[in-house]
Amino acid sequence: MNRNSVSESAVVLAAVVPRRPSTLQNLIRFCRTKPLGAAGGFIVAVMLFTALFAPLISPYDPFQMRFDNLFAPPGGEFPLGTDNYGRDIMSRIIWGSRISLTIGMVSVAIGVTSGAFLGLISGFIGGRLDTLSQRFIDILLAFPVLILALCVVAALGPSVRNVIIAVSIVLIPQGTRVVRSSALAVRETQYVDAARAIGASGWHMLMKHVLPNCIAPFIIVATANLGWAIVVEASLSFLGLGTPPPEPSWGSMISAEGRQYLEKAPWIGIFPGMAISLGVFGFNILGDALRDVWDPRLKR
Repeated sequence: MNRNSVSESAVVLAAVVPRRPSTLQNLIRFCRTKPLGAAGGFIVAVMLFTALFAPLISPYDPFQMRFDNLFAPPGGEFPLGTDNYGRDIMSRIIWGSRISLTIGMVSVAIGVTSGAFLGLISGFIGGRLDTLSQRFIDILLAFPVLILALCVVAALGPSVRNVIIAVSIVLIPQGTRVVRSSALAVRETQYVDAARAIGASGWHMLMKHVLPNCIAPFIIVATANLGWAIVVEASLSFLGLGTPPPEPSWGSMISAEGRQYLEKAPWIGIFPGMAISLGVFGFNILGDALRDVWDPRLKR
């Protein structure tokens, strides 16, 4: 075969085999087809940027008290006003994003991942292991989410670590149910039967065939539950069982000063509540968009 025939074959092959779109092209396509999901991704990116660079973008120290500026209304030197100790609300919201995102991401990483691992193993193996694991999940689901988190934090004591433990326990059933259903579906496919017929081990089939097909549902449920984790953390802080003062937490800002001075200085509770709503909204619409993109049933 001469060089001309080789080059002609390469041209024909390049024309037949489509090029895989780049990451930038996929991102542009996602923004065009899912504008709400892109907006949610932008909100999440802004929250992450705010949490990472809080010391640089925060105009004031969130713990500094200014008794000559008590209950300053929004505007001028303090864009979002001050609280009953003269602390800048905007700075406390910026620093509070660190606590909310840290608790949300760490608890999702622990709770959803451990639940997904349990669902993956039980769904693939089945039998008594699947029955016992699902009865354990049923026990967790029998308790209301907030009541279960309250019981855990009340038993361990209010702290950031204990809030992460409580939220992680609450999120275990979510990851287990979603990944288990995917593992059950993949286990019955023909390529898994073919791998079993040629003598592949269970571990090989689990890692090479079942796990890759469960990653997309795992990412979707993890993204969607980040907003829910922020709500649970804010609820615990609102009830006085979350992040202990004087740490700037969105939930505690609404509970303490925001509720006490609602009529005199409503901005103390309104702006942290808006931050919680915006963060949960961003994570929810981003999770919905990722589900629409990666769920093969919706593509069909």
